[in-house]
Amino acid sequence: MKLEIKELHARIDGKEILKGVDLTIKDGETHAIMGPNGSGKSTLAYSIAGHPKYEVTSGQILLGGEDIVGMAPDERARKGLFLSFQYPVEIPGVTVESFLRAAVNAVRGQDLDVVEFHAMLMDRMERFGMDPAFAKRYLNAGFSGGEKKRMEILQMLLLDPAFAVLDETDSGLDVDALRSVASGIGELRGPGHGILIITHYNRILGYVVPDRVHVMRDGRIARSGGKELAREVEDKGYEDPK
Repeated sequence: MKLEIKELHARIDGKEILKGVDLTIKDGETHAIMGPNGSGKSTLAYSIAGHPKYEVTSGQILLGGEDIVGMAPDERARKGLFLSFQYPVEIPGVTVESFLRAAVNAVRGQDLDVVEFHAMLMDRMERFGMDPAFAKRYLNAGFSGGEKKRMEILQMLLLDPAFAVLDETDSGLDVDALRSVASGIGELRGPGHGILIITHYNRILGYVVPDRVHVMRDGRIARSGGKELAREVEDKGYEDPK
């Protein structure tokens, strides 16, 4: 299965942000999109996930050959899409374990009982190196930036999506948190999965080496290349070489 984006145009609050994005991520591939603020990176992520504030005006988003434009976010999730948020929300009163169980049940379309899910969660948290005590805390309430991002990756690993879109997951992380997040992303890589990493910087790409790197500017993919393109961008900026 592959994720194909064809001539995608999208707007928010009447302003066109995406102006014809073309991108294909094949099964097993990891791609990275870099670009300056306002280039359309996050709009692309939210458009893929079906955020209601972002209106796709033309183009296609094909998942396994099926156009998912017009599908609700939860339906896209059941089809195999996952989006990690740049700014994960806090939900006081809802424990991490309750939230994750509801998410897994909704995506799988089945009802794992409390005992079965708890065993699954504890196993995954142990493998991911997370303190089991986090399961009883309220979702993201009082969490550090790194803890919030690790919680997003834990959710991704439990949901086991076909395609994961990670919107600036590395933003604001110290070195230890970055390594932890990168290790979780590495666990998902391989056959049956595709990953799109959206980032400003090359830091995370030193831990999760992408198959392809794209530079986004003014709502379009301006340049594409191998992993060396990320280093070039870091050294020379986003403008096309003269």
